[in-house]
Amino acid sequence: MRPRLALASAAAALIAALAISACGDGNDISEIQAVEADCGSVQYAGSGEASKLIVSDLPLKGDSAERSRQMNAAIVQEMARKGWQAGSRIQLAFQACDDSIGSTGEWDEALCRANAEAYARNPDVIGVIGTYNSGCAAVQIPILNRAGIPMVSPGNTLVCLTETARTCRPEEPDVYYPSSTRNYARVIPNDAVQGAGLATFVRDAGVQRPMVLIAADDPTSENQGRSFAGAAQALGMQIAGIEHYDPEAQNYTALMETVRSSGADAIVLASILEQNGAELIKAKVGALGPNDGPVRLFAFDGFAQQATIDNIGPDSAGMYVSLPGKVPSSLTGQGDVFVKELRAQLPANPIEVFAPYAAQAAEVLIDAIREGRTRSGAIAEIFGMQVDDGITGNFTITPTGDPVPAPISVQRAAGNFALARTITPPPQLLAAARGG
Repeated sequence: MRPRLALASAAAALIAALAISACGDGNDISEIQAVEADCGSVQYAGSGEASKLIVSDLPLKGDSAERSRQMNAAIVQEMARKGWQAGSRIQLAFQACDDSIGSTGEWDEALCRANAEAYARNPDVIGVIGTYNSGCAAVQIPILNRAGIPMVSPGNTLVCLTETARTCRPEEPDVYYPSSTRNYARVIPNDAVQGAGLATFVRDAGVQRPMVLIAADDPTSENQGRSFAGAAQALGMQIAGIEHYDPEAQNYTALMETVRSSGADAIVLASILEQNGAELIKAKVGALGPNDGPVRLFAFDGFAQQATIDNIGPDSAGMYVSLPGKVPSSLTGQGDVFVKELRAQLPANPIEVFAPYAAQAAEVLIDAIREGRTRSGAIAEIFGMQVDDGITGNFTITPTGDPVPAPISVQRAAGNFALARTITPPPQLLAAARGG
């Protein structure tokens, strides 16, 4: 990828863009058709007239609100670094859209579908950054695929969106691409990578009999739990059991008794915080002791946000949380510079782990638009793209739309999350995680 613009004016452009919602001297959005969905104002701080629109699709309510707010701020910062343009011919505006509803604070299938249909109807939309939740992506990808709109995700981890695995339906992933041409890629490793990496960490921590708890009726959680189990067995661990829990249950007393009677020396939690994760973890500590005690606690990336510690309080202490990719503090080069600049814009809270990946998704999409110039041209540029000194490092996007190499990180919870280890699992362990 070509070198990005210098940082000197990026902060000022970012601040200006966050306030712009109408045209003015030097930042004209009069010709841009705003998306008619649950979206904010169109933002643009470039020179001249904006000609195309990039949208983000993230959950802006509930426990995910702060994470998504930071992800959008990171996208705006990257667009400012690019000068709000993709080459000299295309000036890019930005609009942030919400795929969550207030009653649950979670992504909503009907809203995800309506958003995607609104993007598809809008001729100015040249690309989508999103989604965070894989279930929402499964709804949106086919709609955007028919419309020929490129989509780059900073957060989807479900293997079946791009590859096959034991937990995938027979028609996956092809069902998401009705045009027979892929339009979707991600800059974050998928759950086979995360399952294999987390299994390596759990084995190295001395765990022998982990119990896997999976949120019921959630394909992403199912895929995560099964990926971990496959890799853990390949590493010589004995799975004490795989149990599904009801996110709407009033208590988890019986579930914790099941864990106790199984002889498990650890719980691996495959779900997200919004699936009653706080109450489940409190029940675990109450029944089975602290997370660094006889029954350890490990969880997937649905808990890799500051809201986990803030909502659960002391009962989160000592738990380990995996996440696809690298934590902000471990980024080097351009990534380190970017995170420091973002932290200056958002001083109140720790930088969420997915914020730099949102910026990386923006970088990939903008560079693809610069080279391809059209929706279809940008799609062709994404696959096989080699990213050198990107925000999240060096990687290549494969023909399936996945980044390689694909590291995962494991963090330990205290007052904040702190990096414990970064792991890049070998191919044979990835095959075990996928069930291959």
